[in-house]
Formats: sequence, structure tokens, C-alpha cells
Amino acid sequence: MQASQSPPPDHLRDLREDDMPQAFKDLVSSLPSEEDWVINTLRLYQGFWFPSRLLNGIFNCQNHFQAHPSDILLVTNPKSGTTWLTAILFALLNRAKYSNSNSQRRHPLLTQNSHDLVLHLEHKLYLQQENPDLSALASPRLFVTHLPYSSLPQSVSDSKCKLVYLVRNPKDTFISMWHFFNKMRPEENGQIPIQECLDKFCRGVSPYGPYWDHVLGYQKASLEKPEQVLFVTYEQMKLDPHVHVRRLADFVGCPFSEEELGDGAVEGILRMCSFDNLSSLEVNKSGKLSNGLENKLFFRRGEVGDWVNYMSAEMGERIDGVMDEKLHGSGLKL
Repeated sequence: MQASQSPPPDHLRDLREDDMPQAFKDLVSSLPSEEDWVINTLRLYQGFWFPSRLLNGIFNCQNHFQAHPSDILLVTNPKSGTTWLTAILFALLNRAKYSNSNSQRRHPLLTQNSHDLVLHLEHKLYLQQENPDLSALASPRLFVTHLPYSSLPQSVSDSKCKLVYLVRNPKDTFISMWHFFNKMRPEENGQIPIQECLDKFCRGVSPYGPYWDHVLGYQKASLEKPEQVLFVTYEQMKLDPHVHVRRLADFVGCPFSEEELGDGAVEGILRMCSFDNLSSLEVNKSGKLSNGLENKLFFRRGEVGDWVNYMSAEMGERIDGVMDEKLHGSGLKL
């Protein structure tokens, strides 16, 4: 990595210290820190490594978000298929509005990225405002977050709202993360070497990591509260998406009717939200999110087992070894 670095673009820039309340500055500066995968800092807070630039949004969310019993939160580790499942859940919950052919041609997913259609708690809502007014949002409200289970606002547990947790094989997650953050780095800073990222990942130092603690928190919650937390793997979704879209619909309280099933409603959602379809849309090829990130960054390959194209067998075995150790006794195999 080069010693001289240009200023990061706005979407990567930490909060200016002058803009932070003194108490917040004191807290942030007291937290253990590590350089992240782009050019910013990760801070260890409540046992997890969070990007410094998001801590204000995380604090605001924890202190002010009031969950409703009808709310649905999609939770993922970064780069675990968030964009895909966000689109599916949005299409699933809004399918009555776009059930006929004329409405389908006006579907929001055709002209907007799913990350602008579904609000992200700590990345967008509470990073921009301390306590945003959410009263105008129709029920059921759908949100996205990467927060670990132990860091969710207390109101989420108290309200009994629904949590859908999507987990992806750690090797594919790692490779997707490595590609994503390299694309976000200023070109003059060069790519961050894969071995350097692997060392960090296996130490648990990744955005919202350690990966294994993030996963285990939601796995445990899904076993203790199956009516509130649905634990889904990316690989299961890819293998049999029809079954799992119906499962999602049942879980969030809007099951498909027999008439819908006969009319191919599930297939329609899967076609609309397929990787090939979403990535081919002009909005996702050339558009930008409201925070300035290019939409195309969220569409790379989406394939299961893609890690073999970038990692040696030894690198893969290193991740496997860490996972075997950290997931031991949980009954979870990824």
C-alpha cells in the first residue's frame, strides 16, 4: 500500500471531528482501532469491528429506533447476498401493487436499485439524522441492517418484529468483500493484497466482524426464537429459490394464495430479481445510489463457489480451519 493517499470520496469519509459532539469523540477515540480494507478505520465496539464513519449512525439507531411488531429487518454480514434478497423481499411485500402487466412495467426495481428502495438503518437513516421521522412509512416497514444480534436496538427484541438473516459461505463472502472494497479504494492507492485481507478476516477484523460471531449470534437467536428470526443460507436460496421465497412469504406474514401460485407469482418475482435481470438494468449499470456509490458495484458474479477462482487451496483451508474452530459445537456447517 502506498504511503501517500488522496482524500477519500464522500461516501468513505469519516465524520469530521469538528462535527462530532465531544462525548462522541471521546468515546470513539477510546475504542481499539485497526485499519480497514479501504482507507479508513475500524473500531471495536460491543465486541465487533465497525467502520468509524458509521459509528454515529449505529449509536443513533441503537438509541432512537423504535421497532413496530409488523416491521421486517433483513440482516446480513456485508457481501452475503444483501442486494439480491433486498430486491426479493421488496418485490414480495409489494406484489399486490404490481400484479398486472401494466403495473409490472412500472415496477420500482426497474428504475431504482434495491438499496435506495429499502432503507438501511445505520448506513442511511440514522447516519444522516439523529432521529429521523419514520411515521410516513407504510406497514409493514422493511429495513436492512448489518448490525450483529447483540447490537440491535432493544426495541427490536421488545417488539417481536421479524428478522430475516442471510448467511453466505465464508470463503465466497470473503472474496466478494475483497473485490468490493478494492473497487471502492482510490485508484492511486492500488489494490489491497488478498493475503493481507485474509489475515485480517481470519483474525476477525472485517467490517461488522468477526464473521463467525455475527453468524452465531443470529443462529442462536433463530433456535431460541424461530417465530421471530429466520436463518437462511445464500446457498440454499440459490439451490431452490422457489421453495425459499414461499418460506420467506410465510415467515413475514404474506403467504402466496393458491391463485397466486397458479398464476406464477413466485416465478415472476424470481425473474424480476434474478442476478441476470437486475444486473442488466440500466439503473444498475450506470446509476448511483443516493450516497454516491455506483450501483454496478453491487453486481459482480453472485455465484456459489466463486472463491476457487481467486484463492489457493491453502488459503481456503485456512478459512475452513478457523471456521471449524469458531463454529465447533454450534451444529452449524457453512
